[in-house]
Parts: sequence; C-alpha cells; structure tokens
Amino acid sequence: MSEYLILGWIFFKIGLFSIGGGYAMLPLINSELVGYGLMTHLEVADIVAVSQMTPGTFAINAATFAGVKTTGLFGGIVATVAVVLPSLIITTLLAKYFFKFEDNIIVKRAMWGLRPVVTGLIASAAAIMALPALLGIKSVSELHFASLLSGTDVPSVIIAAISAVAIIKYKRSPILIILIAGIVGVLLFGVLGL
Repeated sequence: MSEYLILGWIFFKIGLFSIGGGYAMLPLINSELVGYGLMTHLEVADIVAVSQMTPGTFAINAATFAGVKTTGLFGGIVATVAVVLPSLIITTLLAKYFFKFEDNIIVKRAMWGLRPVVTGLIASAAAIMALPALLGIKSVSELHFASLLSGTDVPSVIIAAISAVAIIKYKRSPILIILIAGIVGVLLFGVLGL
C-alpha cells in the first residue's frame, strides 16, 4: 500500500509543479522516479518514447506508463489520477477567478516570470532525453570529451538532427517524422543491428 501512496505523492507533486505542459514535467519525473529508486534514467527516457507514440496527452501517458511499469495496473491508475488532480483543482479555481484578475499588474508580472521558467524546464527535459539516447551518459556531470568520442550513438544523433531540421526548418509533420524515424530505427537497429 505504501508504494501506491509514494507513487501518488510523486505524481501529485509532478502534476502540481509541471508548469508549461508535458515536456516541462520531465525534469520532475526524472528526479522523483530515479530519486526514489523506482526507475533508471534510461527507463525515464522510455517514458518519453512511449508517451509520444501513444494517443493522448503526454502527462497522462507518462504517468500511466510509469505507474504500470513500477507497480502494475493499479499503480498506473493511481499515478494517472494523481497527476491530473492538481490541474483539475487549479483549472477549476482559475476558471472561476482568472478573468476577474487578468488585467491585474501582479498577475501579468507573474505570467511574465513563469514564461522563462517553462523555457528552462523544456530545455532541461531535452537534455534529460538527449544525454542517454545520443551520448550514452546519465547526467551532465558525466559529460567530457572522452565520453563524446566513445559513447556517442552516431545513428541516433543523425536521426535526431534530421528530425529537428525536418520539423523546424521544413515544417514537416511531427507525426510523419515519428513514423519515418520508427521505420528507420527498425531498419538500422533491428535489421542491420547497428
């Protein structure tokens, strides 16, 4: 029973402090689940992959996947409810009061202060996903010149770079890029065994 309470508490905190959407929650997911010893850094990276490949919001998919992976089906339900609960409460309160205060200078300044934090959280999430997937390291503290030479997964770096260029510069559909990358991954890593 205590593992469900811990899981619920973890995802309640994640839901409460994940300002800015799904990717902004990755640093919290990483620190909480790895910190409690429920998952490894690579398993957290798997959360991202599975959550992106499945329909629905990232937060719900990530919570459900992590809950099922760590404590089974009931854990998935607990984590999902816990991650949604803070948003449900806050959104209900904001819907009632926000428009009364949207022109308030304090509210406006708070919103301007939150925007850079969201940017930082998303950049941190990108690093959390990129380090194990592309360089084979778990944290920035392990990053040094020798690890760049020995641990870099060149095919994965190329797939990531081409995907970024296709989406950012050529405005290609992320869905199309995900499908193509999946096919390329099967060919490179499955058929060719790279």
